[in-house]
Amino acid sequence: MHRTIQIITLGCSKNSVDTEHILAQIGSVYEIIPEGEDRYADILMLNTCGFIGDAKEESIQAILEAVERKKRGECGQVYVFGCLSQRYAKQMPELIPEVDAWFGARDNDEIVKALGVEPDRRKSTERVLAPASMSYAYLKISEGCDRRCSYCAIPFIRGAHKSVPIELLVKEAESLAAKGIKELIVIAQDTTYYGLDIYHKRALAELLQKLSEVEGIEWLRIHYSYPAGFPEDVFEQMADNPKVCKYLDIPLQHVSDNQLSLMHRNVDGAWTRELIQKLRDRVPGVVLRTTMIVGHPGETEQDFDELMDFVREARFERLGAFTYSEEEGTYGAEHYEDSIPQAVKDDRYNKLMSLQSDISLEFNRSRVGTEEKVIVDAFSDGILVCRSQYESPEVDGEILVKYTPELFREMLPEELVGHFIRVRIVGADEYDLIAEPIDII
Repeated sequence: MHRTIQIITLGCSKNSVDTEHILAQIGSVYEIIPEGEDRYADILMLNTCGFIGDAKEESIQAILEAVERKKRGECGQVYVFGCLSQRYAKQMPELIPEVDAWFGARDNDEIVKALGVEPDRRKSTERVLAPASMSYAYLKISEGCDRRCSYCAIPFIRGAHKSVPIELLVKEAESLAAKGIKELIVIAQDTTYYGLDIYHKRALAELLQKLSEVEGIEWLRIHYSYPAGFPEDVFEQMADNPKVCKYLDIPLQHVSDNQLSLMHRNVDGAWTRELIQKLRDRVPGVVLRTTMIVGHPGETEQDFDELMDFVREARFERLGAFTYSEEEGTYGAEHYEDSIPQAVKDDRYNKLMSLQSDISLEFNRSRVGTEEKVIVDAFSDGILVCRSQYESPEVDGEILVKYTPELFREMLPEELVGHFIRVRIVGADEYDLIAEPIDII
């Protein structure tokens, strides 16, 4: 009988990819208990997040719950790895000594060895996907970050930027396509920096072209693109390559020169506006997702007003925001005073998100009456949960389609997951769309 193992993954999609790679290394030695399944595990592992306060609290609570499970005899050993244990490598073992082993965010090989398995380079592009991941998967193209944004702890958690060679990413994409994956979401701490360390040039466009040639992959979606030095040959891929979604996640964080300088973003407001205009002009119909930070040290009322005006002008189809929180070890924590009251931060956040709510609703309503190609992600309560190229999973809204067996050639709804269908948009709110099915593509 194989020993059993369960990994609980917290935090971002990049953590999920790490978990999937580890499981591929040990899958022939251990029986893998899917996350969420309530069974005894000989080893219970937690992949943690240590980015911001809420995420750290969630990870600590999960560790404490795992320790309680161990005390009740519901699991054998408890291992912890990922960003939280990397960031607090000295403190965490002292705070929670009941954990059997601690590993950092860059210790995948050490974790595999601790599980009694010798890392196999031939399996470096293989992954064990969660059962729910039937239509899309994340493809992590690099690790770490060379940026030094004032508010961000990622560089000293994840280390320096390190690109994965194109040939390995293509091989990984082929493996994912063989599992039925239709969409790859390209991720990294900074996707536009890809290739500089190993090819001495920005190679994201070349990578997209190579990935688009993988049989079975129909959509490529770009996330986490740093605006400074944005490689303009990516515009051509987005505009001309039918497999590259006209969608871009590009975290801008702010637009005022004062704030961008204090944040160490390496761009100014003029550059930011010009880049957004280029994207609109050179990739007609592109949908942009961005994130903003309000209440960063030094943000004046004038800075915030400029941000609001910019959002009104740019009309980002998707926008998320954070209130600034001081993170120990960052430049901001060491050199700036977090002097803006939380009430002011919250007020600015609410104003920004209220504005964005109206913009997102306007965008969604503009799509009513159009026909779109969508992919089916799931089926629940008679409804097919779908997305078009303009929605990214987990962060954007969904397109909800009523299942009608006659139209879908008697295919069971579960069989439609991972398939593309054509729909007509008939209703919209701020987040989700309602659509009528037309046919299977």
